[in-house]
Amino acid sequence: MNPEQVQALLEAGIEGAQVSVQGGGSRFDIAVVAEAFDGLSRVRRQQLVYGCINASIADGTIHAVTIQTYTPAEWDKAQRMGLA
Repeated sequence: MNPEQVQALLEAGIEGAQVSVQGGGSRFDIAVVAEAFDGLSRVRRQQLVYGCINASIADGTIHAVTIQTYTPAEWDKAQRMGLA
């Protein structure tokens, strides 16, 4: 699986999401910025992301992921602070 395929899965599953995916093979670093995360716990945000890629994890296409999730406001703040 390539990063573009993972990105497409996430963009299809989380409305209005801005997605960045790095990596390849079966290991990916994923960053998702979406209004859908507003008011959700960190765990619930990751559950939304996993829900989009779960079939690929189950069949072994994706083995390992690192996930970062942000609301647009959190993303803006992280960029201003040089954290993203």
